[in-house]
Amino acid sequence: MKISNPTSVVITFSWKIFRHRYSTNPNLTTLFNKYVDKTNVNSWNSIIAELARSGDSVEALRAFSSMRKLSLKPNRSSFPCTIKSCSALLDLQSGRQAHQQALIFGYEPDLFVSSALVDMYSKCGELRDARTLFDEISQRNVVSWTSMITGYVQNDDAHMALLLFKEFLVEESGSEGDGEICVDPIAMVSVLAACSRVSDKSVTEGIHGFSIKRGFEGDLGVNNTLMDAYAKCGELGVSRKVFDGMDDRDVISWNSIIAVYAQNGMSTESMEIFIRMVKDGDVNYNAVTLSAVLLACAHSGSQRLGKCIHDQVVKMGLESDIYVATSIIDMYCKCGKVEMARKAFDRMRGKNVKSWSALIAGYGMHGRAREALDVFYEMNKAAVRPNYITFISVLAACGHTGLLKEGWHWFKAMSHEFSIEPGVEHYGCMVDLLGRAGRLNEAFELIKGMKVKPDFVVWSALLSACRTHNNVELGEISARKLFELDPKNCGYYVLLSNIYADAGRWEDVERMRIVMKNRGLVKPPGFSLVDIKGRIHVFLVGDREHPQHKEIYEYLEKLSMKLQEVGYVPDMTSVLHDVGNEEKEMIIRVHSEKLAVAFGIMNTVPGTTIQIIKNLRVCGDCHTAIKLISKIVDREIVVRDSKRFHHFRDGLCSCGDYW
Repeated sequence: MKISNPTSVVITFSWKIFRHRYSTNPNLTTLFNKYVDKTNVNSWNSIIAELARSGDSVEALRAFSSMRKLSLKPNRSSFPCTIKSCSALLDLQSGRQAHQQALIFGYEPDLFVSSALVDMYSKCGELRDARTLFDEISQRNVVSWTSMITGYVQNDDAHMALLLFKEFLVEESGSEGDGEICVDPIAMVSVLAACSRVSDKSVTEGIHGFSIKRGFEGDLGVNNTLMDAYAKCGELGVSRKVFDGMDDRDVISWNSIIAVYAQNGMSTESMEIFIRMVKDGDVNYNAVTLSAVLLACAHSGSQRLGKCIHDQVVKMGLESDIYVATSIIDMYCKCGKVEMARKAFDRMRGKNVKSWSALIAGYGMHGRAREALDVFYEMNKAAVRPNYITFISVLAACGHTGLLKEGWHWFKAMSHEFSIEPGVEHYGCMVDLLGRAGRLNEAFELIKGMKVKPDFVVWSALLSACRTHNNVELGEISARKLFELDPKNCGYYVLLSNIYADAGRWEDVERMRIVMKNRGLVKPPGFSLVDIKGRIHVFLVGDREHPQHKEIYEYLEKLSMKLQEVGYVPDMTSVLHDVGNEEKEMIIRVHSEKLAVAFGIMNTVPGTTIQIIKNLRVCGDCHTAIKLISKIVDREIVVRDSKRFHHFRDGLCSCGDYW
């Protein structure tokens, strides 16, 4: 006896049987013929639905096609899961065919069919078709509205999504309590996702207040999205309050707050949350969790924890996860271990454009531009098409080592060979490349000829080059632009002040100091970090807060004597005070990176590599001193500053003094 409406038991294996309908295995064919009535549309609907739910969208579409080949007439239940399968595959052609079939059989006006079509067209990037269908729906429900709002969010039109939500509320208010068009938590998740992209605190607060009034404050999905929305507004403290106030948390909740901290450079907080997640043991971490923690390790330079996470990735069998593997590459690169990054890259079975770009960027930041370009050539041979980010990595690599010819070549090739129009980041890299080479006028002309409006990245690259090459005129031009674009960033005022100081224009230095004071701008202190036995030690300039500060200063005195013996002469141009040379020498002697280096040498066994992280660009005097110290103590000293990595060894630096 055949069953026209399969039971749950039959549904469980019917899709597996269907996949093997052409199999020579008589048992599979017998089972399919015995339990599934191929002449009944409901049997096919069940198979299509089960395939779609299990994520086998290709087979779901094949099932629908096979049903139509048997000349069976589909009903209203045949289309939603078929269309959702098209959405999952981003298969616009099949989606249009399904739409046509729905029209032929008169099911396009059906609310579930039309909502599925709106979702399909949105996901396939056909927003105009989606909106046309949405506007033709005579009686919309919450699913219809949510599908269209989500469509705008997915297609980077968050403002339109919020405007549509307002329309939704107007229609809801006139529906006289009809539950079909009442805002639900799923709709709120889509609206909050729009808030994340708009990054407007007042908008997010308004939607948050609305969700509380509607009683959604305890909804897991709403709270998870709310954390991200506040974080995108820069309100990390509020994101944390939302997290702490949640009665129930799932892995998405934990991943969200860990990622929020990691993406905003708050690595310590990110790692603390991860440790708390592990200790609680209520939720198991996954690949997304480990990727976020690896990002935190990358920002903090915590190779020790990064290696532990890598080991856990191996234990969990996640090395084949392309996103986790790419995070491992990025982590090792930013922890100063580019060779380990290369090994992780070579072990990857499948590589995508992000994996290749991460390794190119890694070689670049370590000043190994030739190897970065070799990886880029390998990428092209592997038929992986470079994207917008790849070219940022390539041009940045050229900039770190002064490969002007190669930089110009690939900058022009972006549009000519790969149909990628240069953006502000690419122009910023080229301005930086020209500026480092001392070709400031060419850099300025490039900015004036930009096809896109130059932003702070571009102008700050020119300003930095003006500092390096003592060009006051262009420095003032670029600084004025930056004061307009980002008036609260005191770094630009400091850079211009540095340019004036190098030119001996102390009245202008004082003028900039007064401007900063009047505008309430405070220069962030320079600091250096060093990780000794898993503990992070922080040093400021002239720091005497560290428990070992007496021993550190005594050791620095000994190093100073040895430095003088090998011909070291202090470079006092980095001291921006109109004071005597003796006082300047005292200031530069206790820069934070020198204190960190001294502490690292004192507290590690001979031969150990010392790794320092500096939040600002390393100054010229410290660069010279650390080169000589590396030779005196026979150590490799790795310094990651705000621009790049410096590997000091035997009195030399990997940057070749080009930074």
